[in-house]
Amino acid sequence: MNNYRVLVVDDEHLIRWSLEQSLKKQGYHVQTVGSGEEALDYVRSDSPDLVFLDIQLPGIDGIETLEKIKEIDSDISVIMITALGVLETAVKAMQLGAYDYINKPFNLDELSVVLRKALETQALKKEVEHLRTEKKRTQSSSRIVAESSHMKNVLDMVSKIAQSDAATVLVQGESGTGKELVARALHYDSPRSEQPFMAINCAAVPETLLESELMGHEKGSFTDAKAQKKGLFELANGGTVFLDEIGDMPMGTQAKLLRVLEERSFRRIGGTKDIHVDVRIVAATNKELLKAIDDGTFRKDLYYRIQVIPIYLPPLRERPDDILALAHHFVQHFNAEFGKNVTGFSTSAERYLLDYDWPGNIRELRNVIERAIILESGDTLKLELLPREMLSQTPATTNGNFQLPPEGIDIEVVEKQLIQQALALSNGNQSQAARKLHLGIDAFRYRMKKFGLL
Repeated sequence: MNNYRVLVVDDEHLIRWSLEQSLKKQGYHVQTVGSGEEALDYVRSDSPDLVFLDIQLPGIDGIETLEKIKEIDSDISVIMITALGVLETAVKAMQLGAYDYINKPFNLDELSVVLRKALETQALKKEVEHLRTEKKRTQSSSRIVAESSHMKNVLDMVSKIAQSDAATVLVQGESGTGKELVARALHYDSPRSEQPFMAINCAAVPETLLESELMGHEKGSFTDAKAQKKGLFELANGGTVFLDEIGDMPMGTQAKLLRVLEERSFRRIGGTKDIHVDVRIVAATNKELLKAIDDGTFRKDLYYRIQVIPIYLPPLRERPDDILALAHHFVQHFNAEFGKNVTGFSTSAERYLLDYDWPGNIRELRNVIERAIILESGDTLKLELLPREMLSQTPATTNGNFQLPPEGIDIEVVEKQLIQQALALSNGNQSQAARKLHLGIDAFRYRMKKFGLL
């Protein structure tokens, strides 16, 4: 027995009975009624998955019943039952949203096939809608962690741009600051969200292939062009194209991109016909484009065309208010992925997370938390789980002199951190580490044992 509910609407008792018996044998839950009015009452109260609906009914006919069913619930699949000779009416029913129609007298096996295909199509639509909704939920700007005023201002700008008609946006920032995340938010927060989001890294595709990837090519336009291929601009029509690392785009491709931006049209490689598209182009780079213009590697006219609405993403070291918020966000993410139950960080680990300058930005922080979650067996991420390069960077020092923070500090925490830093700087060699702290090897090992490091 399956869980699909089928409603049969026909004024002929024999047809209702035969359909009911056949469908029940196949495991469907079946309800039958003899008029459009009864059908609408049932649809309002029990919302079936599929309706077999006779076109010729007493009272309101099948066409009007179909229209009202679709007003109540547009997701219900409707298959019309029609007599031979009323094809025009059946076609009108299809235009009004019917899935298909079958002619009387019908073959029960053929009817079963149409029913199964209608339900499969309905299930596929629901799955696509679910995936689309989930993608919008996870890719929107509401999922970007922002505690600092700097990033809150960025998100406010992203929200305004997403709802605008802006055709080009330039996102700038160091590697790892979340440029693609912002590009996706610009798409999924916009009216274009139902259309494709297509991304390409201009630095990762060879120059000879980049134009083909963006513009497409015609069959036979070059040696390996064995078939016609649509490019990203054509595939993303109505949506967004994300050009990551645009600063690395070859000069020849830059000229062709400029035409796309100015005319909203292009030709496939080897093509003779202009293809017009409506796409928003979000470009991103970690390079100084003005310097690239001076160096002769980036076109000045293209720069001024793409930087009409620039967004600058600050590095993580300039937004310390976001560090712990991001760290806890990644803890939750990797807890779910690895089945862990980490609740937070030790005091000393938090101190290091805040004092480290994060040259790899958010991407580096994410990797650090992932590694620590994998290695942690308890509920608190401890200092010793952080990478050595972090521990070798001494926090809270100026010209070699320790600076006591205003809130004070546990001296044993400092002592433990110094032992760990010395070991990190010495690649685990205890004798070298002891010398860095002007300690004898026995005194050093005593402290290692004291702090559980031996």
